Amino acid sequence: MMRTEPGRSAGRRWRIDRALLVLVHRWTGLVLAGFLLLAGLTGALLAWNNELEAAFSPDLFIAPPPSADAVMLDPLVLRERVQAAYPQALAARVSLETRPDRSSLFRLSTRPDAGNGAAAELPNDQVFVNPYTGAVLGERKWGDISQGMKNLMPFIYRLHYTLALGTVGSYLLGIVALLWTLDCFVGAYLTFPASQHRQERQRSAAASVTAAVDPSRKPAKSWFARWWPSWKVRWRGGAYKLKLDLHRAGGLWPWAMLFVLAWSGVGFNLTTVYDPVMKALFAHQPEGAGLSKPGRPGFSPVIDWEAARDTGRRIMAKQAQTHGFTVLGEDMLVHDPLQGVYRYVVRSNRDILDQGGWTSVVFDADTGELKSLWLPTGAANGDTVRTWLTSLHMAIVWGIPFKTFMTLLGLGVAMLSVTGVLIWRKKWQGRHHLLERKAMMPAAASAPSASGKLG
Repeated sequence: MMRTEPGRSAGRRWRIDRALLVLVHRWTGLVLAGFLLLAGLTGALLAWNNELEAAFSPDLFIAPPPSADAVMLDPLVLRERVQAAYPQALAARVSLETRPDRSSLFRLSTRPDAGNGAAAELPNDQVFVNPYTGAVLGERKWGDISQGMKNLMPFIYRLHYTLALGTVGSYLLGIVALLWTLDCFVGAYLTFPASQHRQERQRSAAASVTAAVDPSRKPAKSWFARWWPSWKVRWRGGAYKLKLDLHRAGGLWPWAMLFVLAWSGVGFNLTTVYDPVMKALFAHQPEGAGLSKPGRPGFSPVIDWEAARDTGRRIMAKQAQTHGFTVLGEDMLVHDPLQGVYRYVVRSNRDILDQGGWTSVVFDADTGELKSLWLPTGAANGDTVRTWLTSLHMAIVWGIPFKTFMTLLGLGVAMLSVTGVLIWRKKWQGRHHLLERKAMMPAAASAPSASGKLG
């Protein structure tokens, strides 16, 4: 990829082979085009996931109060009722934040069999409950499109995250994200203007000696002035120039966010690459410190759910005082019977999300001993970076304006994929026609002319 130019100084003799980078960008783009087209279109929809879920399945997500003075039930009471209604499953997670007019969602997990440890698959793993009455509004198997429209958005999420292929699809898209990350830099470099030395050689070959020494010749433009045309779109330059400019300028203007999408995709799907790189560059908070799996699952901890919430509130308040952050509201309480712990999650001033939070403490489900504290920002640079990457990728910051931007960006990714393929096809056709003409030239030259025959 690097080559030398004879006669150049040692400090400037190496330059990147643009022709090789063009080849790399072309074939990488062709490999990624279909994947990025799907990711862009599905991502444009997922930016509005909550709104579309409610629109497609209002019977599951909308729960208006039965009367003007109706009061919502305690979320822990709702969890207890769901657990009693589904004894074959575990309702091990409860949202502590309730919203007027919206149902309460409970995720069910499988309960290992006491005899052989095998877990029977649940027919449905999500239950929607009216927070005012406790009545079950409906169920679904998350992502199972055979159940109809109520699973459309989960299925779109599966396509976006794993191509609906499970672990294999997740790794495949992780590799796609890694290639996309690298190609972000290759594509940006290819928009840079040619060097002044190269332009001088081109002008010298095309111009006469007199023109080369013409005193009226304009001074050379700066590097940025020569780069600026790459940011423009020639709307009236013809179909091919329009596709070329949309592809080039469409990749430059949102370049930073394209890189965020690509690298965060590596973080989601290819942690074997993301984690070593980021941990080598940034400090991270220790996760899972002090946790160890007990000998057998603890489905009946000493601390019940009511006491666990009180314990979480007490521990979080103390940690907030110690580490200088403010708790703004509760988010969820999760019991992990395999680790024998509770996770209490709140929204704090260290969170950047539009709703909910990621600030959390983990404590022993039997003794209440604090195991770990995790802060989304401000504690370790690596975690702050990941919080921002995740939040930007999922469009869960800055409200409707950013969701709109991410929708347009998703469509832009799809456009880059399509225009890239069209540009390749046009150039391939040009090369193919040129080869055909060259192949025909010897035959035409050797054929006797009509005048020769008459003579």
